[in-house]
Amino acid sequence: MPVVQLAARRAAPAVSAGPAIAGAGCGPHALHGPDRSWPETNCSVDLWIELLGALGREPAAAMAFAVTQDFEGDQFTFFKIPAEDLERLYGLTLLELSVFDRLESHVAEQLGRGRVVLVEADGFWLPDTQGVSYRTEHTKTTIGINRLDEGARTLEYFHNAGYFRLQGEDFDGVFNRLPGQRSDATMFPYVEFVKLDQPALDEARLRAAAKDLLYRHLERAPSSNPVEAWRPRLSGQLQALADRDHNAFHKYAFNTARQLGANFELLASFLDWLAPGEGSPYAEQRAAALRIAHGAKTLQFNMARAVARGRHDGLNPHLDALASDWEACVPALAATLGA
Repeated sequence: MPVVQLAARRAAPAVSAGPAIAGAGCGPHALHGPDRSWPETNCSVDLWIELLGALGREPAAAMAFAVTQDFEGDQFTFFKIPAEDLERLYGLTLLELSVFDRLESHVAEQLGRGRVVLVEADGFWLPDTQGVSYRTEHTKTTIGINRLDEGARTLEYFHNAGYFRLQGEDFDGVFNRLPGQRSDATMFPYVEFVKLDQPALDEARLRAAAKDLLYRHLERAPSSNPVEAWRPRLSGQLQALADRDHNAFHKYAFNTARQLGANFELLASFLDWLAPGEGSPYAEQRAAALRIAHGAKTLQFNMARAVARGRHDGLNPHLDALASDWEACVPALAATLGA
């Protein structure tokens, strides 16, 4: 990034725009309800749940991809809604925003066109992460910007399980405007924007499209049990955390037990939406997915105890149950559908 460009940025006039979604901020979606085992999943899917809810679309319809989750060696798949699913189900086009000038100006341009802008941001400057990373730790996360007022230094954004507002120094921090944040070596953040101008499908067509996507994702589901793949690695990975601080365990648990449990709780919600009621052909698979969600939370608690005690031999019964429930969920679902 040339020095002359930085100077041009500092001299640029303030901009403001938005909101792209007028009805934002009406409260968390039911998929983030307090009755769930995992009220929050990860920054990507949580943002989309709230964004889709604000648009009046059904987020549960997008969760068929959950059947593809695998154990990746050091973590379970950090699951995201595929861009092609968002376009198929909701008519939403997700595109990369090429940032070559002031990020604030790019955001204002897209907001002015009625689009939400997804920005890779530092959680250190996000007040909704109070008690987690706000003003304590620099973490990478994604926010969906819906309104920007550079003159007032305020920003409204989707993040995690809600819709929030920041201002002042936090605004400057998010846009790397504070002293020492920028240099010739500073890289632009990764930014995308969502085009919202396509009409929504009616409910019948939405269910048909979601079921078709389920077939396609089952073709990409793991060919072997991911919980069994995790089993021989878990003890060694926990042992490596023994001499590190609690934050190291929290990050490990987030990327393993939490991603596993949250993923399958979303799959259960998808199956419940796809065919609700006691007569659902997917009732047994939905129940198995919920057991994985609950079981992963219990396992996470026992993982913390194992690290504290230095003994990991008590985790196998929990893994046995999770592995069995995975077989009763994903392969059984494929068999039910003939996929």
